[in-house]
Amino acid sequence: MNQPIRRVSVFCMVLILALLLRSNWIQVVQADSYATNPHNMRATYDEYSYPRGTIYTADGQAMTTSTFTDGYKYKYKTGWTNGPLYAPVTGYSSQVFGSNGLESLEDGVLGGTDDRLFFNNTWNAVTGGKRSGGDVVTTINAKAQQAAFQGLGNKKGAAIAIDPRTGAILALVSTPSFDPSTFAGNTSADQKAWNSLNSDTSAPTLDRALRQTYPPGSTFKLVTAATAFETGKYQNPDDQTDTPDTYVLPGTNTVLHNDSDSENCGQATLKYALEISCNTVYGKLGADLGEDKLLAQANKFGFNQTVNTPIRSAASTFPSDSTPDGTAMDAIGQHNTAATPLQMCMVAAAIANNGKLMQPYLVDEEKSGSGTVISKTSPKEMDQAVSPATAQKLQTMMVDVVQNGTGKLAQIPGVEVGGKTGTAQHGVDNAGKPFAWFVSYAKVGNDIPVAVAVVVEDGAAQSDEISGGSIAAPIAKQIMQAVVGH
Repeated sequence: MNQPIRRVSVFCMVLILALLLRSNWIQVVQADSYATNPHNMRATYDEYSYPRGTIYTADGQAMTTSTFTDGYKYKYKTGWTNGPLYAPVTGYSSQVFGSNGLESLEDGVLGGTDDRLFFNNTWNAVTGGKRSGGDVVTTINAKAQQAAFQGLGNKKGAAIAIDPRTGAILALVSTPSFDPSTFAGNTSADQKAWNSLNSDTSAPTLDRALRQTYPPGSTFKLVTAATAFETGKYQNPDDQTDTPDTYVLPGTNTVLHNDSDSENCGQATLKYALEISCNTVYGKLGADLGEDKLLAQANKFGFNQTVNTPIRSAASTFPSDSTPDGTAMDAIGQHNTAATPLQMCMVAAAIANNGKLMQPYLVDEEKSGSGTVISKTSPKEMDQAVSPATAQKLQTMMVDVVQNGTGKLAQIPGVEVGGKTGTAQHGVDNAGKPFAWFVSYAKVGNDIPVAVAVVVEDGAAQSDEISGGSIAAPIAKQIMQAVVGH
C-alpha cells in the first residue's frame, strides 16, 4: 500500500474511532442531560404514547383515567373522575404544563418507567402485550373525602382526616379546588384554562391542608395543656389553675380578654377552661411554663419540621424567640404560632392514639400494570408525643368540650367524640375575619378510627359569629360519620 493511501486509511480510521467515541459519550455520559433537556420533546411524546396508570382510593374507586385521543404526537392524556374532589390528592398531569402532587411524585410508576417495573415491561415486550403504566392505591376513604368536600362547599379552607392507629390519610380536601382535566391536553382551550387558573386570586391550586399555615387559635391549647401535664405543672384535668379574673400580659399593660368578658375564667380548672376556651387561663399557663418547655412539647407533636406524605407539607412553627408576653399569646395559638391543618390533625391523632404519633402517609400500595404489588407502606411511629396517662387526661378534656362546651355541634349519637374549637385572629390589628378551627377524634368502643382537622378561612357571617364550634365542627362531624358509619 502506498503512503498516500495509508494516510487516508489511518485518517478514516481515526474519524470512525472519533465517531464511535462521540456516540458512546452521548449515549452513556450525556444521555441524562439530553433526556431531561426541556427542548427534547421525545420523552414527553413517548410518555403519552401509551395508557398512563391509575390513582385509586383505598376502596378501589378510580380518581384518574387515561383517555385515548389518537393525536399525532400525543396518543393519550390523563383524565379525572372528579377533578375538583381529588385534585389536592392527585395533583395534575398536563402534556404541556408538567405535573405536581402524586402525579409527579409517582410518575415513575404511573408512567411505567420505574425500575421495579422492568420485568413486567420486558414480559409485555416479549409476549406482545400492550405497554402501560402502573397503578397507585392511596389511603383515601372515598366517603370521607366526599363528606369533607361537601362540608366545605363554597367556603375557603381545608379538611384532613387521619387514622390515628396507622397514620393513613383518609381525607384530604382544599377549597376552592380546580379540575386538572381542563388543562391536561395541549389545545388552546387547555392554555386558556391554565391561564385562568393561575390568575385566580383565590389560589385554587394551593393545597391548604398540607401547604398553608394558619394561626391555630385555641386548638393549640391542647399542646399547652399537654405541656402542663408532661412537666408536672398540673396533675389532673380538674386541678384549679392560678389565674386572676383579669390577666395582664407579662411586661405590658395589655389585658388578655376571653371571647366573652362574662366568662368565669378566674381560678378555673384546666378542664373547664378548655371547655369554654379561656384565653386567660391558657395564656398565663403558657407564660408560666415558658417558651422552652412549650417548644419542646410542640416539636414532639411535629412542629418545626416538614412531613413527607409523600407530598411534602409546609413546616408548622412554634417560635423560639418570643418575649414573655409573646409566649403567652403563642400558647393560645396566636402571635407567632402557625400550623397546617395536617399538623393540628396530627395533634388530635396522637392524643387519640394514647400519645403515639404515627407518620402520616397517603400512598398505601404501588402496583404494576398487571396488578402485582411492588411496594406497600408499613405504618411508622414518628414519636411518643405524650405519655399514655397524659393522652388519656387530654381525651377526657376533649370529650368534655364536645359534651358540655364549645364543640356540641360535633356530637354523634353512640360515638365518643373528643374535640377542640378554635377561632384565630389574623390581619393587621386582627382586622381580618377570624379563621374557624375544629380538631377532633371519634371513638367507637375501644377503637379510634379517625382524627380530623378543619379550618375555614372566612365566611359570610359577621366576625363575632364565626367560630370553630358553629362553622368547622359540623364539617368535622360529617367526616367522622362517613368513617365510622353513624
